[in-house]
Amino acid sequence: MFWHNFKYTLKILLKNRMLIFWTFAFPILLGLFFNMAFSSIEESETFSALDIAIVNDDNFQNNKTFKIVLEELSNEQNENKIFNTKYVSLEEAKNLLTDSKVVGYLLFENDKPMIVVNTNGINETIFKNIIDKLSQTILISNDIIEKNIEKEINQGNININYQEIYQRVNEIINNTNSNIEDISSNNLSYVMIEFYTLIAMTCLYGGVISMEAMNQSLPNMDNKGKRISISKTRKITIILSSILASYIIQLLGVFLLFSFLLFILNIDFGNHLFLCILLSAVASLSGLSIGLIVSVALKTNENTKVGIIIAISMICSFLSGMMGITMKYIIDKNIPILNKINPGSMITDGFYSLYYYDTLNRYFFDIISLLIFSIILLIISGIILRRQKYDSI
Repeated sequence: MFWHNFKYTLKILLKNRMLIFWTFAFPILLGLFFNMAFSSIEESETFSALDIAIVNDDNFQNNKTFKIVLEELSNEQNENKIFNTKYVSLEEAKNLLTDSKVVGYLLFENDKPMIVVNTNGINETIFKNIIDKLSQTILISNDIIEKNIEKEINQGNININYQEIYQRVNEIINNTNSNIEDISSNNLSYVMIEFYTLIAMTCLYGGVISMEAMNQSLPNMDNKGKRISISKTRKITIILSSILASYIIQLLGVFLLFSFLLFILNIDFGNHLFLCILLSAVASLSGLSIGLIVSVALKTNENTKVGIIIAISMICSFLSGMMGITMKYIIDKNIPILNKINPGSMITDGFYSLYYYDTLNRYFFDIISLLIFSIILLIISGIILRRQKYDSI
């Protein structure tokens, strides 16, 4: 009876056009729209070398350490190049800034770097932060030089190895420079975040499938359910076979979405594709459990149940960052408990952990959280089903 009902449910679900649309077509269409809307974001967010000017006067030439560091940061051979630098007079620097040909210009007054900009945009802020960091590093380096020389003098050493001291300073500066790298394209991806929420929404939409499958077994929803309720077939057998059929169709929908994202839109999921698919498979179970509890707990018509499941899925997706990537952060900051019980946030958080973190601890925590969420809903659904009674069918 298990396999008979499994095959019957599978055929019923696959013939449901509304179900096919929400499971297979809608996520792919939404993914296509996402790609059209956000495809250029990463290019605009990727860091590019800043155009700056340096007032090339005696003050700059006398500041040897700063001069060497800035030349290194402007070197065409440096893979971490930060600046496209023009060495000009003060008057030329002012003209370049007026004509918006440079972000700003740098000059030295009393051995202190001074930055001149016209606006307070992102590039201007980056320029200022880099110069401030270099100033602090060089200040520390000079302090190290003075302390080392003072130490040598106090020890009575008259043959001070200045070269060794300066070498030590250079190592500090080089190590500091290595921290200034363009990692924007690797560690910030608006597009990936949007696609993570799309996958999460698709998994939650699986609730429509399980709801449709369960309706076939409920006496108040379908004639088949009436026959099941008076037959000798164990209700648990019917429920498990229906859930299995729903799960297989949901996995097929997720597989098609992943195939579309990978081979059509060329979305890069990094080195954790298998773990992404595993997370989606577990997340699909949470979506099915939502559909199951809505189906058995609410005694209303099918269209109302579909609307409720879609509303739940969209709210969960919204709170996890689908309509704005800052929403998840806002919820985490102000109502953290909401994201801990929101399956959409658990799913996207699992993807984030693969994308940002070196360990899998948080990923498996989200996997376990989704499993616990699903099991709780399945148990509650089972209890509701056992207690359901009908005066007339």
